[in-house]
Amino acid sequence: MSASPRRVPAAAVTFHKSAATRERAEAEVWGWTQLVSRIAVPGLRGQTSLPNGQFLAYEDVFATGRCELLMGDVIALADRDSAVLPRLDRLVTGVCADLRMAAEEFGRRVPLAECVPDLYLDRIRPGGRLDRWYLRHDLPVPLPYTDTTLTLRELADFTLTANGRQLTLNVADIIDSLRRSLAPDRHWSAGLTQGDPTEPNIADPLCWLDFEFAGLNTAAGEAANLLWYLMALGGWLVPCYQPDVYARTLRLALPPLTRPRIEHLELHQGSRHIDVQYSWNTGSGRHTAINRALNGLYDKADSSLEEIHVFLAPRILGVIPPSLLTGHDFLLVLIKLAEIQDPLTTIDSFFATTPFPRPRSDERSSNVRAPA
Repeated sequence: MSASPRRVPAAAVTFHKSAATRERAEAEVWGWTQLVSRIAVPGLRGQTSLPNGQFLAYEDVFATGRCELLMGDVIALADRDSAVLPRLDRLVTGVCADLRMAAEEFGRRVPLAECVPDLYLDRIRPGGRLDRWYLRHDLPVPLPYTDTTLTLRELADFTLTANGRQLTLNVADIIDSLRRSLAPDRHWSAGLTQGDPTEPNIADPLCWLDFEFAGLNTAAGEAANLLWYLMALGGWLVPCYQPDVYARTLRLALPPLTRPRIEHLELHQGSRHIDVQYSWNTGSGRHTAINRALNGLYDKADSSLEEIHVFLAPRILGVIPPSLLTGHDFLLVLIKLAEIQDPLTTIDSFFATTPFPRPRSDERSSNVRAPA
């Protein structure tokens, strides 16, 4: 006689998310409602008001067995084992298909003011995050391989040659330009999306998680968010500078195998010039994910940064506080910021990476642990 199947308590397959206010909870529910018939999302079980806030109950896609890992986990596994690459390819291809479908389905351009404001308008407004982080204080930037520290304002008076390309860097001017480019009345191609397409918010098999920013979002902003996370945040900045967030938001949270590096720097004080050679190293799986995302979001004939660059800048500047960064890492971030101001920079050149060799099989087995 076979045993009766074990009944799993409803609470065990429900994920509870808190929202600061009723308004925020209702906005998230509205966003989820717009997406549930369009893309793969967890079921919404209910909304509860408690004395200490609002709570939304979602299907726990990992407890139900619907999903196994998050995108960041799949990338880390593919960094270590080429056999995971087809799985990663399917996931990234599906993500890009959903983003393109959203823009094509909506089919029109709208003022930025009609889109979810949190990741862009709120951060660039006077007194917002970028002002607080970059303009209220003249941040020091210790230059690697030298005994010199320059401030952001001093850097604005220097020219910068990075990997043979001459660039200029004036963060205050860039932020001022962003405010003009991202004016609330400027029109952008938009669509109904999840709003924060990052590695902890995308499960495998494909299921979108976290609807705090769900609703009408710009196509260029979604692309910038996804690509910069793949390029820098997921495999470098978040695990290095927010290790608790990295560990909490991924299933495996495997350590990055490599990271971008400044290989050489020469400071010419008299001519006020800095010459830098850098390499943007990533794991081979992450390298593959970036290229797949570029191919999935952009036609081969479209190589310009014309629209995406103004959304890349707030992502580059507005996620990791610069006060936490070492001089080496801060300068790398500023170099990428300078590159997107250069009209000769293409999408392919901006997102170019150098894949790091996979570890040996014994290293892979010692670094990988199964989901809890």
